[in-house]
Amino acid sequence: MPKKGKKAKIPLSDEEQLLLFQQRLLAEEEAAKKKERLLTQFLKDKLAKEEHNSALNLNKINTQWRTVLREVKTRELHKDIEILSQTFERVVDCKDSVIKSLAKDLTEAEEQYAHALRSHLHNVDQLLALQRRRLSLLEENYNMELEVLTKEFETERKTIIDQHEKEIHYLQDVFMAMEQNYLDSEYESKLEFQSMWDDLKNKTLEEKHFLRLQLENIVEDLWRRFQDALKNYTDATEDRKIAFETLRMKDEKSSKEIEIQMKKIQKLQEAISSLKGKIVSHSRESEWQNHCVRNDKELVHIQLRKLKAQRTQVRGVSQENLVKLTLESNTTLKELKKVVEKGEQILKLAEICRKFETEEEKVLPFYSSALTPSEQEEVSERQNLTQNPEDLTEELARAMVDYSGMENFWKRYNKVKLEVLSLQHRRTQLLDISGKLRELLKQYLDGISVSDEVLSQLNPLFIVNHRSNLPQLSTPAQPEDRRPPKTYNVIEAAHVVSRTL
Repeated sequence: MPKKGKKAKIPLSDEEQLLLFQQRLLAEEEAAKKKERLLTQFLKDKLAKEEHNSALNLNKINTQWRTVLREVKTRELHKDIEILSQTFERVVDCKDSVIKSLAKDLTEAEEQYAHALRSHLHNVDQLLALQRRRLSLLEENYNMELEVLTKEFETERKTIIDQHEKEIHYLQDVFMAMEQNYLDSEYESKLEFQSMWDDLKNKTLEEKHFLRLQLENIVEDLWRRFQDALKNYTDATEDRKIAFETLRMKDEKSSKEIEIQMKKIQKLQEAISSLKGKIVSHSRESEWQNHCVRNDKELVHIQLRKLKAQRTQVRGVSQENLVKLTLESNTTLKELKKVVEKGEQILKLAEICRKFETEEEKVLPFYSSALTPSEQEEVSERQNLTQNPEDLTEELARAMVDYSGMENFWKRYNKVKLEVLSLQHRRTQLLDISGKLRELLKQYLDGISVSDEVLSQLNPLFIVNHRSNLPQLSTPAQPEDRRPPKTYNVIEAAHVVSRTL
């Protein structure tokens, strides 16, 4: 039963209940949308803050790492400058020694040139004096022979002139007689020629008149025939000529029109083909672009999901990498310090060794290769074949490729090693020679001196009946345990690399 003092609730109808239910649903949807908006805004703000913080942290790390790298680089550059200054001083010393040797050679060459010039001038003066004497003698002989020849010429000239005058007088007399005979014969021949010329002239005139009459008749007959033939030909070919001219004009016009039409047709065909190609290409491009846009849209959605998942992973990985990077940077700095200390020790040793170098080693520090041209070609071919370090299988070959810049160092090292081994070999040879010489000297002194101790022993100089008291030496058989002395073969490092590669 209802309590006293309270009104009883009025039951709602179905329509009112539906309206209340719809209002509640709308209010819940609006509240859910507000919550989603607030969450998205909160996440966006959080994401922006995270990105800003990550950018700041990355900038800080980069600045700190750059400072560390700059310090390391400055140290390396200082060391490189010191090494370069030392190498430059060494090169300058080499150049100075070369310049001094060249200056000495030049002074010696100048002295030799001056000496040779003096001797040459002296020889030239002697030759000039000798030539002048020879010319004076030749001039005297020439003058004497000239006087003799002038005298002979004068005598011969007088005789020739006298004989010439006599011959001229004789020829003048002969010419006068010949001229008189020629005038007489000329007059007679002129008279004969005149009479014969008159006779021939009369005969030729008569023959000419007769031939002219005959030729005029023949020419008139031929001209009549030619005129008749020309009229017949023109009458027969006049119609054909007119038709030919008309056809030729039509042919020229039609050929020009055909050429114009063909050019137009060709241009239209080219335009049609180009338009068809453009239409096909545009349709393909549009289809391909639509397909690409769809694929890109799907890929963007997939990548967005992946990036959201990867973002959380990358943060953890970046923190781990940062820790590893700091640890590795510390280890690398320690290793670099060790390398720098080793480099300083090597440079100090190089300076100490440089004091003991000879002048030849200072001028030419690196010897030329001992390989033959064929071996050098094989080495170059193999180096070209194995330029990629990934193709190399042996560890030694890879190490040599990594340390190819130390080739000059290995050259000098090999040279020193070879010199040490050659000196050791020479020392052993000299020791053997000195031991043999001492034994021979001892034998000789024992042979010269005479004493009971010497006579009791074997003496090569004590000979009786052409026989000495020395036993016959037989070639002793070498025991099996005795081995020949060891020999050491020294091979150049470049040759080893060429064979191993």
